Amino acid sequence: MLVAGFPAGAFQTNCYVLASGPGEACVVVDPGQEAVEPLEELLAEHRLTPVAVLLTHGHFDHTFSVAPVCDGHDVPAFIHSDDRAMLADPLKGMSRDALAFFGGRLEMREPREVRTLDDGAQLELAGLALRVDHTPGHTPGSIVFGTTTDEGVEVVLAGDTLFAGSIGRTDLPGGDTELMMRSLRDKLLTRDDGTYVLPGHGPTTTIGRERVSNPYLAGLGGSIPDGSARRWGL
Repeated sequence: MLVAGFPAGAFQTNCYVLASGPGEACVVVDPGQEAVEPLEELLAEHRLTPVAVLLTHGHFDHTFSVAPVCDGHDVPAFIHSDDRAMLADPLKGMSRDALAFFGGRLEMREPREVRTLDDGAQLELAGLALRVDHTPGHTPGSIVFGTTTDEGVEVVLAGDTLFAGSIGRTDLPGGDTELMMRSLRDKLLTRDDGTYVLPGHGPTTTIGRERVSNPYLAGLGGSIPDGSARRWGL
């Protein structure tokens, strides 16, 4: 499996491409702010052809470039139904600081083709088998995508649900701390320790590493410690 990516825009949101190998079809994950040019360079470097864009959630730092990428390559965008509205109305999920940064206005639109996903959906795209797990908490429609390499190693595209040493913030519109902790416990920590985690921001990690070292996962008692998870997001 070929996995490549780069941090895009002011929020340094990780945009990924996944393919069975160079010169093949690929999926694009979370093309955020200022992602179009570096994405096209990455596609050209590996001779990849997009067949779909996958969105881990609806926050604009993950979806900003979805319309030009999808429409430019004539491919659909996939997103959970609970976050679809943010594609055309990003203000629904923005923090007060982010609203102020954009002067209270941010115009976006849906790509021409949008397909909604539900928990447990199975996708066959670009020669990859991908499972969708609904992980609400950061947003109502947050999802993670899981796939397995030929060597049997699972790779999870975690969006803003789990980071190296942190978790997604839950103080934004639609956020829910209890749901976040449940999602982490039931949808991520049930995976093997060797599972690779590709987060929406920051470096890659593994489930095993986060299980033993991430302070926000200790106990999973349904609450987040003081000073929680303000490192990433809007």
